[in-house]
This record gives sequence, structure tokens and C-alpha cells, in this order.
Amino acid sequence: MMIPFLIVLGVLVLFGILLYNRLITKKNQVTNAFSTIDVMLKKRFDLLPNLVELVKQYMQHESSLLNSLTHLRTQAYSQDLPAEKKIALDADLTSGMRSVMLNAENYPDLKANTNFLNLQTAWTESEEQIAAARRNYNASVTDYNDAIMTFPGNIMAGMMNYKEESVISIPEEERRNISASDLFNRTNA
Repeated sequence: MMIPFLIVLGVLVLFGILLYNRLITKKNQVTNAFSTIDVMLKKRFDLLPNLVELVKQYMQHESSLLNSLTHLRTQAYSQDLPAEKKIALDADLTSGMRSVMLNAENYPDLKANTNFLNLQTAWTESEEQIAAARRNYNASVTDYNDAIMTFPGNIMAGMMNYKEESVISIPEEERRNISASDLFNRTNA
């Protein structure tokens, strides 16, 4: 009579340990995925001063935008920023750089400058790496959220005080369709 009880208890304990380890693994995957984004953002932030300096030489009237980008970069290096704030800074920086790249179209000498072209290529590669890291992060967050929201993981997650994580989403202005005529009218104005 005691042996079946011990077997059932042993199976339950083993199941609990496996579930616990599974949730820890999922949480660590989310942390690792965000760290990858952080590394890519640092790479992008390291490119920024060179790009800003080069563009400043050509775009004197855009100095407020360039100063704003430099300020965003400085904020991003703060050690104690929560993930949500880093993601918001990233969105602001992306928007500002999109504006710089569009304004660069008005400066043929800048567009032909080898240093600018090299920096623009490095920036584009960096953006592609960040996009890939974001996709990986969102996949890890979705997997983690599924694990803590479904039975029986939700019971263990509640005991571990694990909360749902947010995926990175695209700002509404970036979801709108791009009108080529609007782009050309804006850059040729």
C-alpha cells in the first residue's frame, strides 16, 4: 500500500522538477534574446557618432535632429535602464535615423561620400541584425508566455512569481504604407 503512494509521489516530484526547469529555461531564453538585442543596439550606438559627425558637415540646418540623436545615444548607455525604456529609445533612434537618411537625399555630395556610404552600409547591416534579434526575442517571449499561461505551467509560474513578458511591437507610424510620391515630394521640397 505504501509503495504505490511513494511511486505516485515520486512521479509528481519528478514532474514538478521538470516543469520548474522548463520554466527556468524559457525565462533564461527571454533574457538571452534581450541581451542579443542589447548587443546589437550597442553596435548601432557605436556607429552613431561617426555618422552624426559626417552628416553634420553637410547638414548644418539639421543640427537639432543630430543633437537629439546624440542625446538618445547617451541615454541608451545608462546602466540602469529597464528593458521597456531601452526599447522606447530604440524606437526614437530608429525614427530619427530614418529622417536623417531621407534628408541625406538632398545632399548629393554627402550621398557620394565614401565614408557616408560605408557608414550607411554598416548602419543597414546593423538594422538587419537588430530586426533578426527582435524576431528571436519575440519568439522567445511568445514561447515563455505560452509556458507560463498554459496548464500546468501556470500553477508553477504563479508559485515562481513569473509574469507575462511583452513582445516588441512596431510603432503605429511605421505600420502605415509608404507612398513613394510622398517620399519624393518630401525629399525634393
